[in-house]
Order: sequence, then C-alpha cells, then structure tokens
Amino acid sequence: MAMDAGEIEALIKESFPDAEVSIEDLRGDGDHYAATVYSTAFNGKSRVQQHQMVYAALKGRMGNDLHALALTTGVPGGA
Repeated sequence: MAMDAGEIEALIKESFPDAEVSIEDLRGDGDHYAATVYSTAFNGKSRVQQHQMVYAALKGRMGNDLHALALTTGVPGGA
C-alpha cells in the first residue's frame, strides 16, 4: 500500500515539530520519494544517525508502505 507525501511529512513533523520538510514523489507512484528534512534535533548527529532518526519517525512503514526514500538531512542554517 502506497503512502502519500502528506502522510510522510506528518509522521516526520510528529517526531520533529521544528522540522523544515520537503517531500517529492520521484515517480508519481506514491512509492518512491525524496525527502529533505532540516531539524535542530540533528545537531551533533552524524548523517547516518540523522537518517536513522527519520526512519524511526516513519514508524516501521519504510520497506512496507513506503518502498524507497532518498534522504537529505541537516541542521537549519547548515550549522
């Protein structure tokens, strides 16, 4: 079952209320997305840790309802 961009954004914002989130449906199939997420919660975290945090925010839907998610993450302002 596919997810829509709004669901993905809502799950991310639930875990990171301050996040700046941008979601792009790469194929128009509701199954392959690119997400850009900037949050102060990522401060001091490695890129891998940031991605793990986003995957955790998706509450097990990655690999099930959501097949592919290309991530770009960081701290607002590039700090």
